[in-house]
Amino acid sequence: MAKREYPTDNEAKQMILEVGRRMYQKNFVAANDGNITCKVDKDIIWATPTGVSKGFMTEDSLVKMYLDGRVIHQGELGPSSEIKMHLRIYLENPAVRGVTHAHPPICTSFAIAGISLDKAIYPEALVNLGTVPCVHYETPGSPGLPDSIAPFCRDYNALLLANHGAVSWGTSLMEAFYRLESMEHYATVLMYTGNIIGKANVLSCDQVQELLDIRTRMGIHAGGVPPCAPRPSNVQDVLAGHSPLGDEGKPEIKTYRPSESPAAASKENGAGAGGLSPEDIERVRQAVIARLRGL
Repeated sequence: MAKREYPTDNEAKQMILEVGRRMYQKNFVAANDGNITCKVDKDIIWATPTGVSKGFMTEDSLVKMYLDGRVIHQGELGPSSEIKMHLRIYLENPAVRGVTHAHPPICTSFAIAGISLDKAIYPEALVNLGTVPCVHYETPGSPGLPDSIAPFCRDYNALLLANHGAVSWGTSLMEAFYRLESMEHYATVLMYTGNIIGKANVLSCDQVQELLDIRTRMGIHAGGVPPCAPRPSNVQDVLAGHSPLGDEGKPEIKTYRPSESPAAASKENGAGAGGLSPEDIERVRQAVIARLRGL
């Protein structure tokens, strides 16, 4: 049996409700934020209504409409003003079957900072998602917003919207949502490596090319190409006690034999509780006494 090109109306509505619940549960949206659409024919989509929490929608609240903006069916509320962004993605890239827009906290933080997600640091992001540009700011719901994303709809799978949030699309609504998940995970890893750990080994150009070849074989032809390192920096095993700390070099490490406990090794090195020497402990004691006397 040939694979159907589009989901049925009922399948599309159920997927929208499920994606809405997941977005809400994952804190990708707050209050009535975000919107979701699913294509069911070459020029027809189902969409989330305006002014409704994505975690508490019902089938009756969803909106059916043409890609030219005409509404076929709606409940008490019509589509969001940001529906124009969704319509533009479908028009620019006919292969798209689903679109999600949300405000995941870390992605949105990168969008507010004007930083794209484009580091070649781990395979899953590069293959399934690709690089994520940050497009310039346009007022949400304005005609300028769909115009700002139009040049990127064929060559990428997701975008950050400056000072706004994130949008993703795919050949199914679930693929679009998984890319939204991947985007937030990618942004989280970039935040940790760039701003907390302060170090990341960027994949070499040869390593990146291998992943791009895998991406092509999987039938994914969009996603961009991230900057890569001329030589690999991740081809050696890193043993305990040999991890560099930024540019400061290796920390001083006290080692112990497998037959010993760390406490026994500390005593052997002349250290007391917590690895401190008797002299260190006495200095701390005297400092505490002096502080108490000054109270």
